[in-house]
Amino acid sequence: MERGGLDDRRDRAGHVAEGVKVFFDGGYRPDPVGMEWAVVVGGRCHRETGLGPGTSMTAEWLALLGAIRLAQAMGLADPLFLGDAKAVIAQANGTVRCPAPHLRHLEELRAIERQVGRRRIRYVKRTQNLAGIALAMAHERAGRATP
Repeated sequence: MERGGLDDRRDRAGHVAEGVKVFFDGGYRPDPVGMEWAVVVGGRCHRETGLGPGTSMTAEWLALLGAIRLAQAMGLADPLFLGDAKAVIAQANGTVRCPAPHLRHLEELRAIERQVGRRRIRYVKRTQNLAGIALAMAHERAGRATP
């Protein structure tokens, strides 16, 4: 059993403890890289790159949706989703209007919520967002590997 990971948070029935923090962050890099996202849960980073052209807000929405899908696949009970994209979080929580280009993402979130219930999505500072830190570290490593 890995120390400090999700395995330590499972009960005897194998369910993960409630309230696990799931960090998410999306990013946009100039072509040819395009959009990407990272999700950190249980000390492990999950990353998707090469998502094509788009915007940073679209990348943040894809990160949030990816985090929710990953949490579902992991069987997390009532996870807390933490990101640093204030606009996306406010749109997802219904406190501000969602712009037309992102309504499809909001509808996808609502469809998930109709199946499994409302998700807790909160803001954290960029310096506290483990997923954002993971993306920055990946870029730093990639920059060092470039001749």
